[in-house]
Amino acid sequence: MRKSLTVALCLFAASPALADGNADAGGIVFKKCAACHAVGPGAKNKVGPELNGILGRKVAAVDGFNYSPAFKTKAEEGWSWDETHLSEYLANPKAYVKGTKMAFPGLKKPEEISDIIAYLKTFPAE
Repeated sequence: MRKSLTVALCLFAASPALADGNADAGGIVFKKCAACHAVGPGAKNKVGPELNGILGRKVAAVDGFNYSPAFKTKAEEGWSWDETHLSEYLANPKAYVKGTKMAFPGLKKPEEISDIIAYLKTFPAE
């Protein structure tokens, strides 16, 4: 009994770290996004906007990208890309932002979402 309690407490204590995601694994997941989005030095807009510094950035704020009316409305409402908005959007883009132009159906595994967010955090705004 004592051993089970110790293991359970260790797993509970480790769960926030697991929720943070793995940036290396996120780099692999990002390959699903790379046809339309870019990150890193010199990243440019493609079919979708470049994603450097996305966490904390206002929605629809990348210069030179033509956002959908849906995202322009979210920007007017004051949305910023925090982890909650980004997680929900990545899980089901068309349901979370009705009218988005993004064709990607979403990431179904929560660990892939946390991994890709960890990966995106490694690319600050230029």
